[in-house]
Amino acid sequence: MAGTLLPWPMVRQGDKEHPVVTLQYLLRARGKAITVDGIFGARTEAAVRDWQRQKGLAVDGIAGPSTWLSLIIQVRKGDEGDAVRGVQEEFQFRNLSGDPNRGLQVDGDFGPKTDAAVRAFQTAVHADVPSMAVDGIVGPMTWQALVSGMLSF
Repeated sequence: MAGTLLPWPMVRQGDKEHPVVTLQYLLRARGKAITVDGIFGARTEAAVRDWQRQKGLAVDGIAGPSTWLSLIIQVRKGDEGDAVRGVQEEFQFRNLSGDPNRGLQVDGDFGPKTDAAVRAFQTAVHADVPSMAVDGIVGPMTWQALVSGMLSF
C-alpha cells in the first residue's frame, strides 16, 4: 500500500526465522540473556514477558507493536552491539543470493557497509512512503519497515 508502512508483526511462541532473530538480538541488547537461534521458544517467550512486565505493558508473551516499540534502539554509523546485529540480520534476511557471505555481515559493527545498506533501504522505502527519512539512522520508522518485512521477496 503506497504511503504507509507495513504494520509491526505479531511474533509469538512457535514462530521461527524472520523476525524472531531480530527480536532475540533486541532482547539481548536490552540485557536479556537469551540465545539467538531464530526459534521463539519458551526462553524467548519468558524474556518477552519479563520485558513487558518491566515496561508496564500487557504481559502476553507476544511481540506486537507496543513491545517492538519499547525494544527498538536507535542505531547509526559508529554504533556497535546486538541492536546493530538486529539491523544487519534484517539485511541478511533480504539477501537472496543464498550465500550468507555475499550479504551484509552480522558483526555488530555499524560501519560503512551497514550505513550504505540502511540508506539504500530508506531510499527505496521513501519512494512509497515519503515521510521515511534517508539519513542512515535506524529509528522507529526504519525499524518498523525492516521488521515488518518491507522490500523482501
